[in-house]
This record gives sequence, structure tokens and C-alpha cells, in this order.
Amino acid sequence: MGSTEETVGSKDTREVIMEATFRALSEHGYSDLRMRDIGEEMELTRQVIHYHFDGKRDLMSSFLEYVAEQYEGAIDVEEYDDPRAELEARIEQCLFGPGFDEFGHWERMKVYHELFAHAQNDEEHQAILDEHYDAIKDSIVRVVEDGIEAGVFRDVDAERMGQFITDAIHVGRERRLSLGHDDAPEETQAAIEAFVLDSLYVDDESGPA
Repeated sequence: MGSTEETVGSKDTREVIMEATFRALSEHGYSDLRMRDIGEEMELTRQVIHYHFDGKRDLMSSFLEYVAEQYEGAIDVEEYDDPRAELEARIEQCLFGPGFDEFGHWERMKVYHELFAHAQNDEEHQAILDEHYDAIKDSIVRVVEDGIEAGVFRDVDAERMGQFITDAIHVGRERRLSLGHDDAPEETQAAIEAFVLDSLYVDDESGPA
């Protein structure tokens, strides 16, 4: 227990609890999850968790916000001065995830998509996930709008384009997780590139549409 206590002392307590929640959810699933299961992943008593959260539902709300933060903030926009490169990077990250030191992208997506399915029965969780969906979609919409303004993209309905791409990404991940189609993310990425992005990009030789 000593090493875990040192970790809790040196890292943000919320992050330690959230990462333990990832592991516990992956092992037990949402329906069977107990606060004690999360505590065991930290080798600490569940009283530590109860000190910070008012029960399982409150913890799950914070957990969903934590997942959203990991994915929404992982792209460094300043790296990209080309809307096309930024759009492709955002799509790739949503499909394949940012890098994690431990407990990788697909393990995290397994947990995320399970909670996504349960959100239909919880208005608070639904609102958090809806806000996350909008943040991802809006980030794509913004890039499309920037590309249109710069003459890199054709003049399309950016809102609908962002929604379509976001939905395609979600289904591609779900197909891998729920149906065991391991190539689904790569197939989704290839389909978006062939049937969406190729028609979005302005022909360099012809200039802006």
C-alpha cells in the first residue's frame, strides 16, 4: 500500500481515482461496479473515494468529464497551419486515440462506449456525453469552416459535414468494440478519406471552387 499512497501524494488525487475507475470498469462493467472495486485498484480503502465523491453516480459523472477532457484537449491546434492536415489529424485521433502511458485507447473506449449505452437511462450522464459529442463535432466544424474561408475546402454545409464525420467515427469504434471487427477503424478512416475528404478538398490546380 505504501507505493500507492506515495503515488496519490505526488499526483492529482482526482486523476488517481479516475485511472483506477478505468481499470475497475474494464474488469467489472458499469452495472456490477462497486466503490470498493475502485478502491482495490488503488490499494486504498473506498473511504478515500467517498471523501471526494457522493456515491457511484457522482463519481461516474466526474469520470465522464475526465474522459472528455482527455480526448478534447489532446490535439495541439498550434501545430497545424493547414486546415487539411488538422482535419485529418483530428479524425485519426478520434479513431485511434492519443497516446497513453498505460491502459490504452481501446481499453478506454471499451469503458466509454459502455457508459455511452447506459446514458439513455441517466439524464445527467446523457448531458455530459452530449456536451462531449458537441465539442468533438464543433472542433471538426471549425476546421471545415476555416478551410472554406482559406479556399482549401469547397463551400459545403460545415455543420452537417462535422456531424457526419463525428457519427462515422463513433460507429467505426463501436463496430470494433461490439462486433469484434478489428479493421473497422482503418476501414472507417479510408471511407471518410475516399468519400468525404476527397470531395471536400479543392483541386490545387483549379484553385478555390
